[in-house]
Amino acid sequence: DVVETQEHYKSRWRSIWIMYLTMFLSSVGFSIVIMSVWPYLQKIDPTADASFLGWIIASYSIGQMVASPLFGLWSNYRPRREPLVISTAISVAANCLYAYVHVPHSHNKYYMLTARALVGFGAGNVAVVRSYIAGATSLTERTSAMANTSACQAVGFILGPVFQTCFTLIGEEGVTWKFLCLQLNMYTAPVLFGALLGVINIILIFAIFREHRVDDMGRQYKSINSDGEGSDVLDQNTEGSIDHVAVVALNILFFVILFVFAVFETIATPLTMDMYSWTRKEAVFYNGIILSVVGIESVFVFMVVKTLSKKTGERAILHAGLLIVLIGFFILLPWGKKLPNIQWQEIKNNSIPRTAPTEMLMPLWSLQEMQLPSNHTAEPVGCPVTQSWCLNTPMIYLAQYISSDVLIGLGYPVCNVMSYTLYSKVLGPKPQGVYMGWLTASGSGARILGPVFVSQIYTHLGPRWAFSLICGVVVASLLLLEIVYKRLIAFSVRYGRMQE
Repeated sequence: DVVETQEHYKSRWRSIWIMYLTMFLSSVGFSIVIMSVWPYLQKIDPTADASFLGWIIASYSIGQMVASPLFGLWSNYRPRREPLVISTAISVAANCLYAYVHVPHSHNKYYMLTARALVGFGAGNVAVVRSYIAGATSLTERTSAMANTSACQAVGFILGPVFQTCFTLIGEEGVTWKFLCLQLNMYTAPVLFGALLGVINIILIFAIFREHRVDDMGRQYKSINSDGEGSDVLDQNTEGSIDHVAVVALNILFFVILFVFAVFETIATPLTMDMYSWTRKEAVFYNGIILSVVGIESVFVFMVVKTLSKKTGERAILHAGLLIVLIGFFILLPWGKKLPNIQWQEIKNNSIPRTAPTEMLMPLWSLQEMQLPSNHTAEPVGCPVTQSWCLNTPMIYLAQYISSDVLIGLGYPVCNVMSYTLYSKVLGPKPQGVYMGWLTASGSGARILGPVFVSQIYTHLGPRWAFSLICGVVVASLLLLEIVYKRLIAFSVRYGRMQE
């Protein structure tokens, strides 16, 4: 029987809602400056180049990868309020540092790198958030709660750039407060707003958050993390060992899921510039709209899987999600005969000899495409001839690209929330902080390696190789899922305490 008073139920769910807010703010902290990092970096330190920008973007994930297991371990043995408050305070301090990176007379880019790494370190608290939600919900509540958590994270990623756009109204110059040595402009206002949200989050954690723990059937019992309860008070249902084969398999699957999505995000701009002759501005604008729509689609998917999982189970939905992602990348493979336009700037600079036989040039581009614009200072568009595959790889049609976006936007959120849900159920009622830390770290590692992988393969070998390899990775993950399918069951089900 589920024994829980109405007061306990309300307090438990108030605490869970505070965790939703914490997850939302963590993702806002990443996305609120993502569009303005490059122009701000160029403004404060002209010595910074695009490769250093890559390190700044990656530093967030590196910081999160390092911090997640540490905060998870901390939350296993101490009240969770401690790592939650400390991690959020680190993020607040890091955002304030970001607002002041223009002040030093040199090495400004390294201060920005440090600030973003510390913001990522603070975001390691998502391991604490998910471990708390896993421990504070019954099996019947778990999928819905995990879906809500992922939805809050997705909304944060969507609204971050929206906040950034609103702050552009302040302008590049903005207002200078000399007594604080602070320039309040379109680059610093977003992070200061993020710092304010972090302070509010800390206040709410102190005022509302309480430690709660229930078993898989929803019965309340004491948590080893509770304030003033230092003794290790465990319920008898924690007896039994965790299936580590299932744990490792889910870590690998989660890595693959975030890896392919990081590839999808990274490749969007260069792919569309090469295939559709979009300018930098057009690529950023159109892909921004597409990714926003995909983000909104993901939120709806998170809501739908809560209901759908009750009928089919999480494993079947994870399987279907991976299949959808596979189809999404398979569609991106170039199949036709039409070649992408070649950048006129490369022709102008004699990258291809003008003495080349006409019969060799004609299959590559029409005479009309070879004509140089009257304004030679215009930005070159099309597939650069320095990428040798541009001369023989068919273009990916816009309909293919949009269809792929829709399918990946459908499959990714399904896989994301099902991975977390199955993982928390496999771990059972034992403290999950460290395990959730490793899962978060594997996702952070995927976000670091994904962009590096795709940028190298795409640049040197082209989209056919890049997307074929991704399809191969997803097929391998589907085979892994088939192998461990029967092991991905809840801890209580595995030991016969509950029916599946």
